[in-house]
Amino acid sequence: MTLILASRSPRRKELLKQAGIKYRVIPSDIDESSAYKRPALIVRELAYKKALSVALKNPGSPVLGSDTLVYCKNQVLGKPAGHKDALRLLRLQNGSWQAVHTGVALIWLDKGVYLAGNEVSRCKTRKLSEAELKDLSGKHHDKAGAYAVQDADDEFVEKIVGRFDTVVGLSMNLVRKFMKKAGVKHA
Repeated sequence: MTLILASRSPRRKELLKQAGIKYRVIPSDIDESSAYKRPALIVRELAYKKALSVALKNPGSPVLGSDTLVYCKNQVLGKPAGHKDALRLLRLQNGSWQAVHTGVALIWLDKGVYLAGNEVSRCKTRKLSEAELKDLSGKHHDKAGAYAVQDADDEFVEKIVGRFDTVVGLSMNLVRKFMKKAGVKHA
């Protein structure tokens, strides 16, 4: 019995690897839309939907799903739709505080396990020039908010209040808590 990660995210894979958790990847291909307006509910719902979609095809295995979004100036910011959208997102966040919400779900159908939760960390971004924003806007189209706090070359984030792994995209304390509750072994 090996944990299944319902994500292609290299950052989530790396966090699990660093924690010594053995897993295999079966990506979820759900529609990532939500009727919810509150960021905490959106990420929790999408993490649950991702885990459930993979768990339905793998009922004998525990499945981990996760979702992350940025909330800034009363707007939900997901992954940019391209270069122009990335620049719009970065301009909006430039020099501002935002909240990074990450939802985590663990579903193990054969054991009747259905766990979901979310965490939030706050980030303050540096005030960058238009040229710096344009340069950064071409780099992170696969990340919520269009920046990568874990990337050494990305100095957009000046300060984090809360958990770094929440900002990266997988709240490891929730992962450990859910694995323990479900009886999933680490290795």
